[in-house]
Amino acid sequence: MALKMAYETWGEGPHPLLLLHGFTGNRSAFDHLRPLMGDKVRAISVDLPGHGQTPLPTRTGRDGFLETIDALFQVLDEVGVARASLLGYSQGARFALAAAMTRPERFERLIMESGSPGLHRRQHRTERRVSDAQLAAHIRQKGVASFVAYWESLPLFAGLRKLPVEQQEAIRARRNECTAEGLIGALECLGLAVQPDYWPELQRQRLPTLLLTGVLDNKFTQIARRMAAELPVVWRRSFEECTHAPHLEVPEEYAREVISFLQTPWYEAPQFENPASDKSSAGGHG
Repeated sequence: MALKMAYETWGEGPHPLLLLHGFTGNRSAFDHLRPLMGDKVRAISVDLPGHGQTPLPTRTGRDGFLETIDALFQVLDEVGVARASLLGYSQGARFALAAAMTRPERFERLIMESGSPGLHRRQHRTERRVSDAQLAAHIRQKGVASFVAYWESLPLFAGLRKLPVEQQEAIRARRNECTAEGLIGALECLGLAVQPDYWPELQRQRLPTLLLTGVLDNKFTQIARRMAAELPVVWRRSFEECTHAPHLEVPEEYAREVISFLQTPWYEAPQFENPASDKSSAGGHG
């Protein structure tokens, strides 16, 4: 039986927008953006496999990753959306890119927040596979709560530790809703080690693309710069004083950037040169 994703819709705007959360999240991860974006978008927010109410793929490894991509198209079919824009965060950004590369005719625009096109070298894949196995062992041996505490302590999420206490607690509660089986399976089926390498194919990705990162997240900001040099139609924005999750750290600024990008008109992608705008503190599509 094919993988079936849980999802919900919100918003009454003219722009269909498929929302893909990060590792340890679920479809409620973007709920705080509803009052900021609900009149501009019709959001379709999914639970990725192993998270929320979506089971793990029926297949393992790379086949599970590709099965997840197919399930995203099924969601669009179920809600009756022929073409949508994509917004993915971290793990979700990888799926957003993969979906856009697989069936670009189903999408209008692509937004990747703190995402990567994959690992190009075999050594890096091996290292990531070992790292993911260690995370899975932590979850298996010490449980979800212990893993979440470790996950939140990473420098990658330093910006979240500056949020109001009640907001931090809400994010932690959402993460603690994950099951050990789901998180372990997600690492094994959806992780960067099994994701196809899309670096060599970026030049054929013709959708207008917005790359979002936090200035303090140097790793993913550098990845975004490299991607901007390859993508034919691309803009880039890095948010000041942010780490890995600008959608949580500066939601008002983030929502303005996303809406501006979705509303900006342009001609068909083949008519563009590569603008590769490097906007570290201001939007580039107004």
